[in-house]
Amino acid sequence: MITMDDIVREGHPSLREKTKEVPVPPSEEDIKLLNDMLDFVKNSQDEEIAQEYNLRPGVGLAAPQLGVNKRMCAVHFEDLKGKRYSYGLINPKIISHSVEQAYLSAGEGCLSVDRDVEGYVPRQARITVKAIGIDGEEIKLRLRDYAAIVVQHEIDHLDGVMFYDHINKANAFAIPDNARSID
Repeated sequence: MITMDDIVREGHPSLREKTKEVPVPPSEEDIKLLNDMLDFVKNSQDEEIAQEYNLRPGVGLAAPQLGVNKRMCAVHFEDLKGKRYSYGLINPKIISHSVEQAYLSAGEGCLSVDRDVEGYVPRQARITVKAIGIDGEEIKLRLRDYAAIVVQHEIDHLDGVMFYDHINKANAFAIPDNARSID
């Protein structure tokens, strides 16, 4: 079982590396790791399990956050309308995106960042992602608003980018051009 002790923190070199593609079909070892990552995210949202194992709640986890240089991430969350998203993604790639941007009015956080980082993180409001799922089949996801933001955050990890890299350095709360707030 993955715990917070397994998650590398800010400053660890794996968080700034561009990850390597996972060979397809994925190995049993890669599928097990991805399932363990998805289980961590689910467990982190379960109050009893999270308290017992001292897990910080999260909606996503990328392999580099475990010190693993592979293009894999797991997400598990409900959007603001109550739609559930639960995916293990291998080699996810954004194949199209909107011009319009969006940001979370409360800002973003990260399991690898133990401090509050204030500011708006502009992201594409809509994206289409292609990936290989846990079952080894290709999937295509059309995501918008909160779901698009979560998946972009995880894909950024696969490219060595941290969420706060997107925050306007001169004014952390400057509203980005062509962007709307997601509450």
